[in-house]
Amino acid sequence: MRVFLGMILGALLLIAGVYAYDSQSTSTVANGQSASNSRTIVNWDVAATDWNALKQQAHSDWIRLSSK
Repeated sequence: MRVFLGMILGALLLIAGVYAYDSQSTSTVANGQSASNSRTIVNWDVAATDWNALKQQAHSDWIRLSSK
């Protein structure tokens, strides 16, 4: 049980670290070609869209399963 908790905690810390690093670096969209040396690691807009689609699908599946 401790191993799985450690894996989950490690994954959350990794995501938080990448988000913190990306939020401090400049974006090529915001600053044009001059920001090409410090591009972000993750496209957070795409990640947010995928996350929202996953949440909607899980919610609709839950409603479908709980109505039976």
